[in-house]
Order: sequence, then C-alpha cells, then structure tokens
Amino acid sequence: MLRVEIADLWEKHKYLPLAEGGDGMAARLTDKQKKKIVADYIQLGSYSAAARANGVSHQTVKNVVMKSDDIYRKLQQKKEENTADIIAYMDRQKNDVCAVLKLGIKLLKNPDIYAKASPQQIATTMAILIDKYTAHSGDNIADDQSEDALSKSLRELGEGLESDGD
Repeated sequence: MLRVEIADLWEKHKYLPLAEGGDGMAARLTDKQKKKIVADYIQLGSYSAAARANGVSHQTVKNVVMKSDDIYRKLQQKKEENTADIIAYMDRQKNDVCAVLKLGIKLLKNPDIYAKASPQQIATTMAILIDKYTAHSGDNIADDQSEDALSKSLRELGEGLESDGD
C-alpha cells in the first residue's frame, strides 16, 4: 500500500525538465527553447526563475546561458533599457516630487519643529540637506560670493550651534 502511495505521489509531482525525456535520457533543446531560456534569464535575472518558467533545471539554464555567444551584450542592453525606463519614470514624477519637497521644506521652516526635535534629529536633517544640496550644485560653500540663501543660512546656523557649545 505504501509503495503505491509513493508511486502515485511521484507521478503527480515528478519534475521532468524539457531537457530530459521520461526515460532519464537527455533530450535536446530546440533553438527556440534555448532562445526563450536566454530571454527569460535576461528578463528574470536568475537561473532558478528562468528554470521554473521553462520547466528545466537551473543547471540547464546556466549551461544554455553560458553557451550563448552574445549573452553579455544582451545583459548590458537590458541593463541600459532598465536604466532608461527608470530615468523616464523619474522624469514623469518630477512635479509630484517637487511638490513633496516643497511641502517638506515648508515644514522644516517651522521653528516649532526644532523645539520638539532632538539635537541628533536636527543635525541629521541638516547633514542630509547639506550633502544633497552641495553634491548636486558642486558649489564651494566657503565662498560667500557663490553661496545662495539656503547654503548661507545652513552655514550660519551651523556656526551658531558651534558657538553655543563654547
């Protein structure tokens, strides 16, 4: 009885990849199957995911991918397409992001916020603002001539904090 149940389970759940026949002998993948495996690997980014999508083992996917002549060119092309898609998405969201930033800056201008915040929270906020602003602008903030109002006020606030500690 137990032998029959195990055999029934095996028949229901056995894993037969495309690259193997039912008799355990390796079957040949067609060129179409190989191209689909490579395309799925590029799209999904892992041997295991491409294997599941094609009903083959991850080792079969790896072998097919490694034998693909132009896999590195295809991967680079996919990476560039993904980067372009992300940049296009970010560009479409620019107005919403600016609205959120404007709201955040408006909140940060409220003196009550600083009365409730710890010195560490204030310092972290200032550091983030300074890092992000100066990384983007590339300005030398030591030069008063090139400072804009935000940079100047942040520098003066920082100098004021330093003098309070004396």
